[in-house]
Amino acid sequence: MASSAQADKPNILWLFCDDMAVNAIGAYESRFADMNPTPNIDRLAWEGIRFDKCYVANSVCAPSRATLLTGKHSHKNGLRGNLEDFDHDQMQFQKMIGQAGYQSAIFGKTHLRGDVQGFDHWETLPGHGKYENPSLNTANGTIQTTGHSSDVITDHALNWYCTRRDPDKPFILMVHYKAPHRKWIPASRFVGAFKDKIFPEPKTLFDDYETRKLAATHAMGIGKHMKVEKDLKADRWQHRKFLLDESLTGEALVHAKYQAYLQDYFACVAGVDASVGRLLAQLKADGIYDNTIVMFSSDQGFYLGEHGWFDKRWMYEESFRTPFLVKWSGVTTPGSSNSDLVQNIDFAPTFLDIAGVDAPGEMQGESLVPLFKGQTPTDWRKSLYYHYYMTQHGTTPHEGVSKGDFKLIRFYGEKTGGTDQWELFDLETDSAELNNLYDNPDMTGKVAELKAELFRLRDYYDVPDEKVGKVQRNNRDGHRANFR
Repeated sequence: MASSAQADKPNILWLFCDDMAVNAIGAYESRFADMNPTPNIDRLAWEGIRFDKCYVANSVCAPSRATLLTGKHSHKNGLRGNLEDFDHDQMQFQKMIGQAGYQSAIFGKTHLRGDVQGFDHWETLPGHGKYENPSLNTANGTIQTTGHSSDVITDHALNWYCTRRDPDKPFILMVHYKAPHRKWIPASRFVGAFKDKIFPEPKTLFDDYETRKLAATHAMGIGKHMKVEKDLKADRWQHRKFLLDESLTGEALVHAKYQAYLQDYFACVAGVDASVGRLLAQLKADGIYDNTIVMFSSDQGFYLGEHGWFDKRWMYEESFRTPFLVKWSGVTTPGSSNSDLVQNIDFAPTFLDIAGVDAPGEMQGESLVPLFKGQTPTDWRKSLYYHYYMTQHGTTPHEGVSKGDFKLIRFYGEKTGGTDQWELFDLETDSAELNNLYDNPDMTGKVAELKAELFRLRDYYDVPDEKVGKVQRNNRDGHRANFR
């Protein structure tokens, strides 16, 4: 039996998507807001707080999820890309939260090889998992399910919540959806939900990457790289055959692919939103909605046609930024927003702070609880560090620093020909990041300022030089001769 102090502690419902673009959430008032695509998810914003500058440390699936659990950047938790093994033996927040009497469970996608540790109960998709009839790994072996993954994950989470948890103890329940990850297969009831909808196009759908040479070498373009059958199901759904006429070429084909892509993407989002509604309804029915902190986020953002792309990876805003909504009755101000720089390294220490457990020193994030209360600490961070290590989809390894108004990115590796390439963006005047200002002589001072901040962050987070190129720590003149 839990003590009364434990029983009074707030529960935590953590809702997590895969590749959920900020622009796909109605509460973020994007070009899709008039569609009202996410009424249940939006409720968290109307009843709580919307974070407008929440970012990831590494915009790709497995590393982001490792960061979520460890509170550490990729170079510290050891998972830089999707292909490596994850060290489950290292410290993770769920291994500590039980000290405060919390019971913990996770359902859905983790994308971390090996058995989950630290949770009282877990049922996870193997790898990316399947959209239809997914299998789930458990402590007792693999089980086979029937149905769409979003429904299955919600069903199993609700089953644990209703029948297996101890109602006298606080809980953290993490519900991790596969959707809306590629191949964007929605539940059957949502397949044609948007077939008659005309989605507004981004102004950068036909971006020419004039000042961003490395971006031009991508392999994530809607026109060239999105597969008509594999991705857009032209051989599967009758209504898709009419949209993707075989005679289409050039820009006409891009327009058609874009519409087909968003029909499926938002159909997957609709399934997630319906599941969120079910979970919130259950909390209300049980009378614990007000004592449950509900948080919604994603492992990273996603391109919905911006720059002509799908996918993620780059440090550009659409994939670097991720949605984050928090409802905490009596703590978060309904309908409020926050513009402080927040990162996914902050999630683990936040969970521990809510539970009343001190975060270990090895965690690199900060608790967000003061921000939930509308009380930004005077020493809150003024910049963010980012590092992407992979080369898939035509991308290039890069690291960078963002201060929210300006962003500096350093590209390195084979595609740079051995010479670092840089990009600087003024986010206040160029939110679409079309104009690289790095070689602009008027920006010399800003470049020096951001390089110095990048060096400071690398030292602060103890980023090993050997992992980012030939950088010497004994040359700290603010530019470093071989770091240009």
